[in-house]
Amino acid sequence: MDNERKFVSVSSELPGVKTRELLGKRNQYVSKGIGYSYPLFVEKAQGATLQDVDGNVFLDFVGAIGTINVGHCAPEVVEAIKKQAEQFIHTCFHVGMYEPYVALAEKLAQITPGSFPKKAMFANSGAEAVENAVKIARKYTGKTGIVSFTRGFHGRTLLGMSLTSKVKPYKYKMGPFAPSTYKAQYPYPFARPASMTEQEYAQFCVNQFEDFLLTEAAPEELAAVIMEPVQGEGGFIVPPKAFVKGVYEICRNNNILFIADEIQTGFGRTGEMFCSTYFDIEPDLITLSKSLAAGLPISAVVGKAEIMDAPNPGEIGGTYGGSPLGCAAALAVIEIMEREDLPGRSRVIGDIIRSHFTSLQKDYPIIGDVRGLGAMCAIELVDPDTRKPAKEFVAKMIKACYEKGVILLSAGVHGNVIRFLTPLVITDEQLQEGLDIMSEVLEQLYAPVAQH
Repeated sequence: MDNERKFVSVSSELPGVKTRELLGKRNQYVSKGIGYSYPLFVEKAQGATLQDVDGNVFLDFVGAIGTINVGHCAPEVVEAIKKQAEQFIHTCFHVGMYEPYVALAEKLAQITPGSFPKKAMFANSGAEAVENAVKIARKYTGKTGIVSFTRGFHGRTLLGMSLTSKVKPYKYKMGPFAPSTYKAQYPYPFARPASMTEQEYAQFCVNQFEDFLLTEAAPEELAAVIMEPVQGEGGFIVPPKAFVKGVYEICRNNNILFIADEIQTGFGRTGEMFCSTYFDIEPDLITLSKSLAAGLPISAVVGKAEIMDAPNPGEIGGTYGGSPLGCAAALAVIEIMEREDLPGRSRVIGDIIRSHFTSLQKDYPIIGDVRGLGAMCAIELVDPDTRKPAKEFVAKMIKACYEKGVILLSAGVHGNVIRFLTPLVITDEQLQEGLDIMSEVLEQLYAPVAQH
């Protein structure tokens, strides 16, 4: 064990005995297609820490891939779930309606961007929210085409895969895909040509989208454009504000609905309750999930009332959509976020992370880019000489950090981005301990690479 750490406590034997036993059963009985990042079986989670079945304690910089913004097992959320479970667990809103569903719809209509009447519907997962948003958009407009963007991720269902850009592991040999889906170019500021200013590059990207509507998809046939305001799986890429607003205005001028996929950016992650606010846009529809209910499976589509009312009764929904437990948890989550100003805390966390790695760039030129909004941060690692993605280095770094007690994930189509999705309740001390461990690992791994 490392006795110098205040929060992390990891044995030199990883994985431990109990973990190895469970891993054997997992490999025997669980489909190989269900991937995993670490040989890690969690026994207890609290705040920003995970304890495994062998007693090792880790700092969680992943937060269930952005699901635990209010922290693991927030007491108020746990209490809300318990209280609801004691009343009833499920009745199906299509059969026996319940107040938490209506209360959550009302709350989301109040807090999501848009100065117009809004309505909501609930499903179970982010992919389902995307599917339903597309159904609603098509029903309202009478058009079929849907535009997504390169490097975007929108789920693993048929339509989700069709809108998603990354072939492996999400789409390979799983076609054919849904028709009437198109992909436009999304900005990549890290690769901005040196000859262009930031303003020129933003305008260039808007011009590309305008050309796309001439060469690939006619506006008259497009129901909606769906965009992650900040790309998640694609590499935590923050587009120029002028690009997002430019696409938004083009949609407005061509009767194309704008769907903001805020499944990962929502609920304080980017320093605003919803990232659309940062870009000064009011989407027609917003898809939500992940940190909506602190880990319970629930998702939402929220949008203009007239658009949300386009489907007839029974055309959207599902048996488990908007479960009572999920709704109760979500209401507790939103109350915590508003009371504790977790979006504000997100900005502080992000500043600390970006400052930490920006200061390391001079000594470690393998850190090609440090970026993000709020606590949705990332570092992109590249070969200092060739600027090619340092995918293998990232894999080694993530493994070494795990062995020292910090849980991380990669991202990006090349797998060379380390993304940060720490719970927004992480303390400064916990955050610094995790960053210090990352710095130690970086030093240990980079020295041999630099010498070579």
